[in-house]
Amino acid sequence: MKRTILHVDLDAFFCSVEELRDTELIGKPFVVGGSAEGRGVISSASYAAREYGIRSAMPTARALNLCRDLIVLPARHRIYSEHSRKVMSLLRDSAPVVEQISIDEAFLDVSDDPRGGPQVALDLKNEIQDRFKLRTSWGIANNKLVAKIATEVGKPDGLVFVPHGEEAAFLAPLPVGMLWGVGPKTQTRLAEHGVRTIGDLAMMSSSILEGLFGEHGLDLATKAKGIDKRPVTDERETHSMSSERTFERDIADESELSSILLQLCGNVGQRLRAEELAGETVRIKLRWPDFSTLTRQTKLEQPTDQDGEIYQAAMELFKRVWRKGRPVRLLGVGVSDLGPPIRQLALFSQSWEQDGRLLKAIDEIRAKYGSSALLRGGVLKRRYKRKPSSEKKDRN
Repeated sequence: MKRTILHVDLDAFFCSVEELRDTELIGKPFVVGGSAEGRGVISSASYAAREYGIRSAMPTARALNLCRDLIVLPARHRIYSEHSRKVMSLLRDSAPVVEQISIDEAFLDVSDDPRGGPQVALDLKNEIQDRFKLRTSWGIANNKLVAKIATEVGKPDGLVFVPHGEEAAFLAPLPVGMLWGVGPKTQTRLAEHGVRTIGDLAMMSSSILEGLFGEHGLDLATKAKGIDKRPVTDERETHSMSSERTFERDIADESELSSILLQLCGNVGQRLRAEELAGETVRIKLRWPDFSTLTRQTKLEQPTDQDGEIYQAAMELFKRVWRKGRPVRLLGVGVSDLGPPIRQLALFSQSWEQDGRLLKAIDEIRAKYGSSALLRGGVLKRRYKRKPSSEKKDRN
C-alpha cells in the first residue's frame, strides 16, 4: 500500500516565538541559549545569526566571538510549549494520525486524504502561518525517513515532495551525514571507504557494511535506498507508566523506604527511555497496613525521563504524607502526561547531559545482562537485609 507521510518542522522555533514577542528582533542576529559566563550553549539561532556560522549546540562564548553584536536571550520554556501545543493541536485536528517527535517536529499520516500529500502540507503550512504567524518547513514522501530528510533539504520555509518510487534517486546526491544513524564517527569510517553521499552508501554491498558496522550496517544499507517501513504512531496512546511494590511485611524504616522509592523511580525511568517517552507529572501511591490507599502527584516544569528528577519529585511528595515510623504496605511511583522527550539538552547543565549519558549506558548494560546487573548502593545493601517483595509494573 502506498503511504503518504508528512514531516513538519517549525523553523528556528524558539527564535520565531521570540520575534513574535519582540518584533524589533526580526532581521537581527540573536540566539536563545545559556550565558557565556555559565559555559552555556546555543539552543536556537535566528537566520541572521546563522549567517555568521552560529548554530545550535555551539558554546555561547564562541558564538559571541563570531558575532560581537549577537543578542543572547534566556529560554522561556512555558511560552515555547504553549505555542507548540497550539500548532500540534491543529495538526491533530487535521490528520488521523500524528506523531510528535519533539517540541517543534511531527509526522502526519495522510494516506487516505483525497487532496494528496503536497496539497495537505500546503494548506497546513498556510494555516499555521495565518493563525500563529510561524514559518514551517515540510517534507512529503511515502515514509518517515525520506519525509524528514526532504524537510531538511527545503529549509527554511520550504515544501519538498518526493514522489513514490523516487526515494533512492532523491537521496543519492545528498551528503551521507544527512542519513539517520550516520554520526561523525560513522561518517569518518565511511569516508575512508570513499563514501561521501547517500548514493555512494547505497552502492556498497550489505556484506561490507555488516562487516564494518554489524547490524547497524545492514540498517544503513536499507536506509540508503530510501526504505523505511516504520508507521506513524500516536504517542498519546500511552498515558502513563508506573512501578509499585507490595511488601511481604510492612516497612517503617525511612532509609529502606527511600531506597525502594529510588529503585521504583529507576524502573520507570528506564522504561520511559526504552519507549523514547518523557512525562510531565510524577505521582506516588501509598497503602497503609489497614489497606487504605492514597495518591499524590505534582507537575514538573519540563518533561523528564531521568531517574534522579523522578525520584526528587516523588521523594518530596512522600515526605509530605509519610510520618516517621509509620508502616507502609505498598509503595508505587508513576509518571503520566507522556509524550516525546522534547527537552532541549543545550539549555541544561552539563551535569544533566552527563546523567543522561550515564543512564543510557546503564540501560544498555541491563538490557544485555539483566535488570540486576547494576544496582545502586542503597538497593544492594537492602537486598542483603531482606528478601525481595512482589513488584507490579503498569502501563496504561
